[in-house]
Amino acid sequence: MKDTALVIMAAGIGSRFGGGIKQLEPVGPGGEIIMDYSIYDALQAGFNKVVFIIRRDLEKDFKEVIGNRIEKIAKVEYAFQELNHVPDGFVKPADRTKPWGTGQAVLSAKEVVKEPFLVINADDYYGKEAFRKIHDYMIDEMDEDSPVYDLCMGGFLLTNTLSANGGVTRGVCQVDDSGFLKKVTETYEIQKIDSKILAKDEKGSSVAIDSASHVSMNMWGLPASFISELERGFPEFLAGIEEGDIKSEYLLPKIIDRLVAEGKARVKVLKTSDKWFGVTYREDKAQVVDSLRELIVNGIYPEKLYV
Repeated sequence: MKDTALVIMAAGIGSRFGGGIKQLEPVGPGGEIIMDYSIYDALQAGFNKVVFIIRRDLEKDFKEVIGNRIEKIAKVEYAFQELNHVPDGFVKPADRTKPWGTGQAVLSAKEVVKEPFLVINADDYYGKEAFRKIHDYMIDEMDEDSPVYDLCMGGFLLTNTLSANGGVTRGVCQVDDSGFLKKVTETYEIQKIDSKILAKDEKGSSVAIDSASHVSMNMWGLPASFISELERGFPEFLAGIEEGDIKSEYLLPKIIDRLVAEGKARVKVLKTSDKWFGVTYREDKAQVVDSLRELIVNGIYPEKLYV
């Protein structure tokens, strides 16, 4: 069986690791956090390695909270995303504190990812279906020698990815009749107001979105060679940042959208009807706990993931 890795972006979880950080609060009956359920689903789907992307100063605490536990059931590697990890010729602005984004996060795993990989957010629950579909695509369909990058993504129904406690950011997708991505647009402050789903575009203008639209949840299936593309593009991104801009991010959806537009990548959208949930807001925790309890009652997960 071909090796496949699950890459979890967890470098943005905050400096008070384990001390009230929303992504790391227990939500399962055995003290599990959301990452536990993603790893459980990925291993069941057939992934055989887990890569955690974290900040180096959190390594010890991270291993105590989750890493050491996962090392008992799967091969685990660590990569470190740091603000000062920039190419030769560039210097981190002194007043920049915001991470460089998901593109740089994945780039930081260059030395430990040598196989097709699925990248996900640490604080999102995705459901089982997308893990299975992406793993099967990687094994049966992904052409790692294709002249264009052969990618896939979990395509979630927008209506299944909203928070009751405020607006969320999603990559809204246009998909062709063959199931391939035509365009993905980062869209902000998406929320249901009365019977409509409203949001803001990159310029801050209000837009209405069809609830049946498919969206990206940063769940991308990528060949290992894609990391070289991220490495080539990062200096170009940095060179294009205007002086004084300390917030621009090197984002996977924007990178992939550009490559699709240029004919350098194709992305199979693997649609899923599973309902997302996560801790975008601290108030979301109660809903996450209730949702997981319902899944356990329905036999989707055992009472405790690791016995």
